[in-house]
Order: sequence, then C-alpha cells, then structure tokens
Amino acid sequence: MATSELAATYAALILADDGIEITSDKIISITNAAGVELEPIWASLLAKALEGENVKDLLSNVGSGGGAPAPAAAGGAAAGGAAAEAPKEEEKVEEKEESDDDMGFGLFD
Repeated sequence: MATSELAATYAALILADDGIEITSDKIISITNAAGVELEPIWASLLAKALEGENVKDLLSNVGSGGGAPAPAAAGGAAAGGAAAEAPKEEEKVEEKEESDDDMGFGLFD
C-alpha cells in the first residue's frame, strides 16, 4: 500500500478515535500535518466509504464476520419457506457431481 493511502487510513482512524466526523478536508489536514502529500480524490473516496459507518465497530468486528450473516438471516426469516428450500437445491447439485471412480480412474491408477 502506498504511503499516502496508508496515511489517509491512519488519519481516518485518528478522527474516529477522537469521535470527530470523517471528512475529506479533515483527512487532508491530518496528512498534510504529517508531511504526507495526499491527492484530494483519495481522501474524498475514503470519507465517502466511511460515511455513516461506526469505524470502531468495524474494527472490533474484523475477524468475527458479524456484519454479513445478519442480513442473510433476516432475509431468510422473512422469506419463510423459500429459505428452507434452498438447502435442498444445494444437496441436489452435490448428488449430480461425479467422483473420480465413476470416470474410470482412481488415485493410484
């Protein structure tokens, strides 16, 4: 990762840690104070990506993967019977796959 991109990320973390809103102007101010030249587009993209996000929660849930399963579970619960049918379709796909023995050769042939 380039030094300027890493500095922008650290600037966003500093802002989040202090409880300050993450904006492109503030990211640029921090990186300039650190002596790192950052193109405004990168600060703007990072600020847009983190807009409305709680960065502290994102950091505490990095390894847990807690964010993705919740919407899937909520969608499955709302669908009711449709969610119950999905695993059956996956089982059918697995049954259709052929093993190496069915193709006429094995591991030691």
